[in-house]
Amino acid sequence: MSPILEMRGISKSFGPVKALTDVTFTVEPGEIHALVGENGAGKSTLMKVLSGVYPHGSYEGQIVYEGAEQRFRDITDSEAKGIIIIHQELALIPLLSIAENIFIANPPSRFGVIDRDAVHRRTLALVAKVGLREDPDTLVTHLGVGKQQLVEIAKALSKEVKLLILDEPTASLNETDSAALLDLLMEFRAQGISSILISHKLNEVSRVADRITVLRDGRTVDTLDCRQGEIEEDRIIVKMVDRDLEHRYPQREPRIGEVIFKVEDWSVFHPLHADRQMVRNVDFEVRRGEIVGIAGLMGAGRTEFAMSLFGRSYGQKISGRVWLEGKPVELSSVRRAIDAGLAYVTEDRKELGLILAEDIRRNISLAHLDAIASARVIDEMKELKVANDYRGRMRIRSSSVYQEAGKLSGGNQQKVVLSKWLFTDPKLLILDEPTRGIDVGAKYEIYTIINALADAGKGVVVISSEMPELLGICDRICVMNEGAFVGEFPAKEATQEKIMRAIMRQDGRQTRQGGLGP
Repeated sequence: MSPILEMRGISKSFGPVKALTDVTFTVEPGEIHALVGENGAGKSTLMKVLSGVYPHGSYEGQIVYEGAEQRFRDITDSEAKGIIIIHQELALIPLLSIAENIFIANPPSRFGVIDRDAVHRRTLALVAKVGLREDPDTLVTHLGVGKQQLVEIAKALSKEVKLLILDEPTASLNETDSAALLDLLMEFRAQGISSILISHKLNEVSRVADRITVLRDGRTVDTLDCRQGEIEEDRIIVKMVDRDLEHRYPQREPRIGEVIFKVEDWSVFHPLHADRQMVRNVDFEVRRGEIVGIAGLMGAGRTEFAMSLFGRSYGQKISGRVWLEGKPVELSSVRRAIDAGLAYVTEDRKELGLILAEDIRRNISLAHLDAIASARVIDEMKELKVANDYRGRMRIRSSSVYQEAGKLSGGNQQKVVLSKWLFTDPKLLILDEPTRGIDVGAKYEIYTIINALADAGKGVVVISSEMPELLGICDRICVMNEGAFVGEFPAKEATQEKIMRAIMRQDGRQTRQGGLGP
């Protein structure tokens, strides 16, 4: 059977930097082909070449699709051939409906007027194909991330997709939504649709992929055929990072001291719906040198809890008491929280953690300008020295500290965010999904930084949807559900099964209680 796609000898440079070197990549009809590699390995660049974002003439090599050489001038050219790419940052307009988002570029029309009945009818058929039950007139802003992902796929189907490219499609999804999306990909495979899956979640890749191609430093390293037997994750990792990660998580001997941070009876209500309680009378503490994990399903209240502590940046009617190093602290604003010794690394580094159009230097100094100012004027030489210091310590891969944050890989962006907060010299650091969307090599480096912070006597809180990550790096794991802590385990006694049992037991109790109400 001839491949539906062949990329032959693809090379792409940005000035003196070689992003891709002689890459070869093929996809067969009705195949799920995974593309993996560290951040900066060239995965996104290769897909931008394929989809016409980087037009013919800006790269070397050939693209052969359905047996003919293609010279795409832009993304419209590739979409006309049935090649559709869905980026990690979804391209939906929140205040338009599902139907309007799906057909925004090419709505069915009669005599030059949009045929709204046809739009509604075709949208119903498309959302049914992807397992979405919402009314076509529902605004996208009212959908969760998992359902928004399905709208993107329905939009791809409306364009008669033959080759679907998904870039980190499950990065922001919970386990249930991720599993549903992967099942959908397998349904598409049965219908003859080919897919290219870019993902850092190697367990998901191994589950659905027919073949896995590994890129490293802009070159094709290997293509593994999963149909000939199960491919172990460690084998993929070694090919990705070119080194043996004997332990996925760095070793550490914890030295845990006295309580450094304590919360009592903390309650938070929704910022718009005053009767909806998001965090319920929480008691919580962290000891000096301790890494405490917070586990829970999406919507459990973990991020709401963290943001409300960090200067009340989430919620209303917030009540409770907080102590830091044994003294009561007032955290009524972000500035006061920072001055007290708290730092919060947001789960959304692109929207809330960085100014993408600014350089590394400015992003690192942003939260602690007083330290580099003289008479309220920024000392640019001090700022440069601080930025270069953190660039070296954190191993931020960049051309210089003057490189824009938006042009860094995900792992390096995360290191810039961490550098910004480490520069404030916090006593307690809260990390919300610190390794989301970054590769295993960069994850290992982030874990090493977290360990170093704990060894320096800081208190560290890690919120993560990846239970193996919490089990691998934390000293203690608290389980959150419906805005309350429902379980707690020393890391040595914790398992994924125990954590899920704590969540499900609480869910069952709440369901029974709910059944007794009016």
